[in-house]
Amino acid sequence: MAGKTGSTPATYSPSPATHKKKRIPIADADWVRPDNRGFYQCRPAYLRTGAVSTAAGSAYAEFGNTKVIVSVFGPRESKKAMMYSDTGRLNCDVSYTTFATPHRGQGSDNKELSSMLHKALEGAIILESFPKTCVDVFAVVLESGGSDLPVVISCASLALADAGILLYDLVASVSVSRLGKDLVIDPISEEESYNDGSLMITCMPSRNQVTQLIVDGEWSTPKIHDAMELCLGACSKLGEVMRSCLKDVVTDLKE
Repeated sequence: MAGKTGSTPATYSPSPATHKKKRIPIADADWVRPDNRGFYQCRPAYLRTGAVSTAAGSAYAEFGNTKVIVSVFGPRESKKAMMYSDTGRLNCDVSYTTFATPHRGQGSDNKELSSMLHKALEGAIILESFPKTCVDVFAVVLESGGSDLPVVISCASLALADAGILLYDLVASVSVSRLGKDLVIDPISEEESYNDGSLMITCMPSRNQVTQLIVDGEWSTPKIHDAMELCLGACSKLGEVMRSCLKDVVTDLKE
């Protein structure tokens, strides 16, 4: 998992977008990924905290053509949290900008994504640290380039840390697509459109604990094992990039 942190934008050379319904030539033994990455190579990751000055915490993430910004507000008073529990309450909302996808309306189901973001993050947050209050997480996909949900989850975790919300660990998320007999990590939109199966893992790298596992399509036992190993290894490296981003912020403040 390559990564860059700080305020200097990374330089990317993504392949031109194509809207033709053309099958990736997976039958060819020498086929290459549309962006020329290796099958087990993640996109370069650019991460930055403090992207929204009016929020309690925020983060911006750019993985290839996938661009996400997350704002965190709270803890603040919540009637629902006070009514049902002595612990804190987490609210999550995921949305797409009108220009996020090549064609209007291509974005995924926002309610479903919001629910999955909530499930991925809730287990990592020490809810007892803000009793009877709530924390709101608003994620916006600025550009959809593939693997949107994993990027949203990782970016949201960084934004929560930036807001000072107590966490058991940062949360990193990575997905894998199966195209024929091949596994490709951190798939772009074109690869996701034609995959035969997908697997996403969200975990707390330092604690080696999985907070969410989503599997779609048909998988053999060996293939699903290989995909999980790929995701866990990439999550560990992504976690290092995320921690480095937070350390850079602390260093900048000291200077």
